[in-house]
Amino acid sequence: MINNNIIIFNPSIEDGGVEKNLFIISNYLSKKLKNLSLITSDYKKKEFSKNIKIITHRFKLNKNAGRKLKYLLCLILLIREILLNKRNCLVLSFQANIYAIIICYLFNVKIISRSNSSPSGWSKNPIKNIIFKYFLKKADLIIVNSKDFKKEIDSKFNVNSKLIYNPFNFNLIKKKSNEKLKLHFFSKRALKIINVGRLTEQKDQITLIKAINIVSKKINIRAIIIGKGAFKEKLNNLILKFNLKKNIKLIGYKKNPYKYIKKSDIFLLTSTFEGHPNVLIEAQYLKKFIISSNCPTGPKEILNNGKLGDLFPIGDYVELSNLLLKYKKNKVNNFKIRLGYENLNKYELKKNCNIYFNVILKFLNNT
Repeated sequence: MINNNIIIFNPSIEDGGVEKNLFIISNYLSKKLKNLSLITSDYKKKEFSKNIKIITHRFKLNKNAGRKLKYLLCLILLIREILLNKRNCLVLSFQANIYAIIICYLFNVKIISRSNSSPSGWSKNPIKNIIFKYFLKKADLIIVNSKDFKKEIDSKFNVNSKLIYNPFNFNLIKKKSNEKLKLHFFSKRALKIINVGRLTEQKDQITLIKAINIVSKKINIRAIIIGKGAFKEKLNNLILKFNLKKNIKLIGYKKNPYKYIKKSDIFLLTSTFEGHPNVLIEAQYLKKFIISSNCPTGPKEILNNGKLGDLFPIGDYVELSNLLLKYKKNKVNNFKIRLGYENLNKYELKKNCNIYFNVILKFLNNT
């Protein structure tokens, strides 16, 4: 066992792919590292091993408390932990990376920063770019989760990031997908679409709705959108405007989306940017045909430039509608589904989590 203090930094635990990776990686590391702690504002006891020390503040925040407040409170906790441990620690940040890097740089503490989404989504401000370019190079290592992501961040910020694919618990996904579900909305004769993601500008479900508005005039189609977020009212209003209540249903966040995905024909991703979207890997494992926006980064790599599914330009609802209409006529769909399923070995849980452990071990041995 390693005696150094390892601090995982993730102030806001929500309901996305980042959190799934956080749970898997943290729990795996807790089996191999003696002094592993997590700094967060959102303590989810059931998700974490008892071997992980949870460090959180005493404030009872409102459920709608924003990330900025959580970041501030957890950064104070991070400074406290660094001072208490006399710098004998290594930080692994999953969120608020640039802030965590600045703190560790000021206190001369090693930090491994795991970046989760393409710079295309968070580096549009020129001033931010200058700040990020300076401080990202101060991190001891940047971890990314796709090849295109690595190329993009290395080129834009002049760093040498390390690619580690996201680990997946496929056995758990299979078990949850087999849970019973009565879903009358999915008519047997309809083309069944599923979308899973936060209701935000980034996930761009507006493009999905506009495409289905075209397709619904030609074939029987039903779509379910799983997720919560600030765009809920906007999406509902668009559904009403196009008179699509019979075709599209928003069902909110579901802890187990897999049993819904299993009932679908097509998994549809419409994002404007990603990192390496977990939902596409999960859909591949459940043997669903995938149609995705060709956004930076991840979908093109996961779908092997369209050989394992279909890609369309970001926001192009007309092209998306064409792909949906062509779905039943395309005889190679099952072939793409099978190839996608056979391409999942690189996401094996133990293999990728062990890479994280070895990276940490390397840094600890050099201290």
